[in-house]
Amino acid sequence: MTAQVVVLGAGYAGAGAVSRFEEMNDGDAELTWISEHDYHLVLHETHRVIRDTSVASKVAIPVDEIKSTATTFRQDRVTGIDVDDRQVHCRDGDPVDYDYLLVALGSRTAFYGIEGLREHSHTLKGLEDAREIHDDVAAAAADATRSDPAQVVVGGAGLSGIQSAGEIAAYRDEHRTPIDVTLVEGLDEVLPGRDPEFQGALRKRLEAADVDIMCGEFISKVDDETIYVGGGEEEDPTELDYDVLLWTGGITGQDELDEAAVDKDERSNRLYADRDFRTSDDRVFAIGDTAMIDQGPEEFAPPTAQAAWQAADVAGENLARAVRGEELATWRYDDKGTLVSVGDEAVAHGVDVLPIDTFGGIGAETLKKIVATRWIADVSSIGRAIDAWSDM
Repeated sequence: MTAQVVVLGAGYAGAGAVSRFEEMNDGDAELTWISEHDYHLVLHETHRVIRDTSVASKVAIPVDEIKSTATTFRQDRVTGIDVDDRQVHCRDGDPVDYDYLLVALGSRTAFYGIEGLREHSHTLKGLEDAREIHDDVAAAAADATRSDPAQVVVGGAGLSGIQSAGEIAAYRDEHRTPIDVTLVEGLDEVLPGRDPEFQGALRKRLEAADVDIMCGEFISKVDDETIYVGGGEEEDPTELDYDVLLWTGGITGQDELDEAAVDKDERSNRLYADRDFRTSDDRVFAIGDTAMIDQGPEEFAPPTAQAAWQAADVAGENLARAVRGEELATWRYDDKGTLVSVGDEAVAHGVDVLPIDTFGGIGAETLKKIVATRWIADVSSIGRAIDAWSDM
């Protein structure tokens, strides 16, 4: 009897695993791919859409360009996973049976219980999010004046926050609109926990782009007009008026995993997975932001695009191995460096084939374009990658 393999999600992890499984499958299994959207989103470049919504066509790749005709694609929202009956439940159709399941549903934004934050902020987890941010920034700028500029605040100075602040500043400069951009980070520096030289290079470019940086105090409350930063028993919070707030401060697991009977982290609702991507249920695999993938004692793979790309290749192969009853391969994350854009500029750090640890300029900008377009070429076509080059 032909095995039924199901992959959930069309992010880096899901799209990459589908491609690899198709290469490895020798006819022993039928593959069903389920995603709420009928495209794969190049999420680490989605911030470009905040500046220019026409870029959406470059970062959204139709699934039909990725999968083979033998793979069944179902556009639907997953609502639950029943590991006892081996079924995936969906919003709009019948349950889907599986013999082996790969969960690659990504993550949602964490709000950490901060009063008013969820209700009053944008997030950047999808294409529509980026379009809505663009529209609200444009509307706020249209109502602003040089003496009373629009106030746009980005909460969280990780990769997404830095890149989004850079795009909003670039939009302001290109359209010559009155916008103040403020980046708020609760920890002591931008891109917390990373190399100080790297942090300094990013701060320099953010400041050159006229982005105000507030580090060292967390957002404590938000209402419909004001963001409150810091404060406590002995001091009042700093108050920031705002017109648009984008929150990029962290991730947590998807709601549809709440009732899935596999081991997960209680705080984040993300699934625990071994280095072969198996969860506590040996028929369920997990990858990408959905998973906390074991990398050693108290160590897990980072929830980044780079990690998802690397893991997807092995996860897709392991699905095919599991179907054939073969020994599974294990995976360990290999940090090949980090590339961060600030508008049209970029900073590279720790690129493993280069002797310079941290650098910017045309080298970093070109390298970032190469990485983005290589992924597009890998999952789609060289033609699509070439078309996207100028916007990455």
